[in-house]
Parts: sequence; C-alpha cells; structure tokens
Amino acid sequence: MNLVLIGPPGSGKTRLGKRVARLLELPFLDTDKLVVAEHGPIAALFAEHGEPHFRALERSAVRAALAERAVVALGGGAILDKDTQRDLAAHRVALITVSPEAVAPRIGGTKRPLLAGGLDAWRALVDARRPIYERLADASWDTSDRPLDDIARDIATWAEGDITHD
Repeated sequence: MNLVLIGPPGSGKTRLGKRVARLLELPFLDTDKLVVAEHGPIAALFAEHGEPHFRALERSAVRAALAERAVVALGGGAILDKDTQRDLAAHRVALITVSPEAVAPRIGGTKRPLLAGGLDAWRALVDARRPIYERLADASWDTSDRPLDDIARDIATWAEGDITHD
C-alpha cells in the first residue's frame, strides 16, 4: 500500500509529498515528473500530440509509480482515468486542496496547458473534478494557509500505520 496525493493543480502535492516521504522514510514519486523525464515537457506533449496522448503516457506513469513502495503525487487530471480510479482503492489517498485566493500566485505564469485561462480555468477544472477527488480520497488537507511542514506531519501520522507496516 502506498500513500497517494491527489488534488488540483497548484495545491502543493509535490512539495508536500516530498516532505511526507522524508518523514515516512519512503521514496517520493511524482507522476508528472516521470512523464517529463521520459517524454519531455507536458506543454509540448499537449501541443504536439494532444491531451489523449498525454493521458495515455500519464496512465503508464501512474501504473509504474503505484507498483513501487512510495509516496506518490499524481498529476491533477490523473484521477480522470477509470483504471487509475480503480487502482487507488488499494492505497491510502490524501486529497490536497487549496483555495482560489491561495492558488492564484502559484499558477500565475504557468506552463500548464489546461490552465491557460488563468484562475477562471482553474476554478472550472476544480469544479468539474471535485466529485471524483472527494470520492477517491480517504482524508483531505487544505494547503491554503497552514505551513506545509505542519500538514506533512499530520499526513504522515495519519498514514504511518497503514503504509509503513503492511
């Protein structure tokens, strides 16, 4: 069983995941970074091949990451895949959320293709995905105004028994 962090773009899954992994003494895997390492920048993949191609590459990265014993951060849209949704049932899933006010500076000037419309695009994306995020999550943490180190400790404590002793 792994600890998997899901949530919208800009919520802090990667920064938080690294901290949680250190606390749990586990490797950290970010599926977006796995895709980029193997296939190049996500924006270029979207531009050259389209979203369906990117989602197929993402699914492969998710499958590989979940096969490892690690703390795993999924890209914001990875949860759209039905196979990924099924796979998450076998893992501890933490939903990482953030308010529009707190995310605005995090996504400003972003190269994320689905956020080209700025905060309005982010809100629409989050509203569309929220039911899936909430259905898949075992628990939720908001990164809007608490220090990430505090949140990381909370998540590590919550997950520790299940993922370090299975």
